[in-house]
Amino acid sequence: MSFESLAVQRWALPNGIELHGVRAGNGVPLIFIHGAMGDWRSWEAQWSAFTAHFDCISYSRRFSFPNQNHQPSPHHSALDEAQDLVHLLNLLNIDKAILVGSSYGGFTALALAVQAPQRIQALVAVEPPMMKYAYFTPEGRDIADAFRTGTIEPANAAFREGDDVLAAQIMTGGINGATSAVASGAAMEKRLQNLQAMKMIALSSDEFPLIPPEQLAALPMPVLLMSGLNTQPVHKAIFDNVVVAMPNAKAVRVAGAGHGVSREQAAFFNTTVLAFLAESSTL
Repeated sequence: MSFESLAVQRWALPNGIELHGVRAGNGVPLIFIHGAMGDWRSWEAQWSAFTAHFDCISYSRRFSFPNQNHQPSPHHSALDEAQDLVHLLNLLNIDKAILVGSSYGGFTALALAVQAPQRIQALVAVEPPMMKYAYFTPEGRDIADAFRTGTIEPANAAFREGDDVLAAQIMTGGINGATSAVASGAAMEKRLQNLQAMKMIALSSDEFPLIPPEQLAALPMPVLLMSGLNTQPVHKAIFDNVVVAMPNAKAVRVAGAGHGVSREQAAFFNTTVLAFLAESSTL
């Protein structure tokens, strides 16, 4: 059976939100959390490797395919996504889980970790886009300002004008690079199925809320931070400062990968994360 032909489950949360996803495997619960324009299908390259060891769940975040959530959310952020995840854990009677998040999913994982550290056994975050961390250094500030001027503002303008496809193309180019494999073809078609998710983040009053450094530094669970050596400058600026803020976390920079480490270097990602979890006594 192919990954995308797995039986998709629907979970109705008490806050009126519906989530969809897949679940397989046995062992310690492990939750995969996708990025801004991904969905539950984003973790295909990880599924067989991780379901061999864990009770894995890959779900689509609030506004991602195939969810049909249309609630007004003018201040939507990773903080709301973290609350959805708490509701999902409660619904599934999961007391404690491993979180593996990429991009905005990594941001969501860290947001939940500071809100409810007792629910997280271990955490892996790939380039969480906590934009305010770029501003912690003068060089990072310049890079972040350039990213906002060159990517965020034009994309947001396109969203406001109703040209959602153009907005997605601008955002994808800025986040992943114009020549990235996800910027065209079937991968881009999947991203376009998640326009609403990107739009809700883009037009939020605070899409990148600050998680204070002292809260990150105090996280008690094992944390692995990952970044691609070929990533865009804005992600590098953020990542470098997040690493400084989390001296107890393990940081790995991956050759041959940009922002999408789990996709671009899947074998290395899988091996590295499984080894980290084994060292953390979660295997």
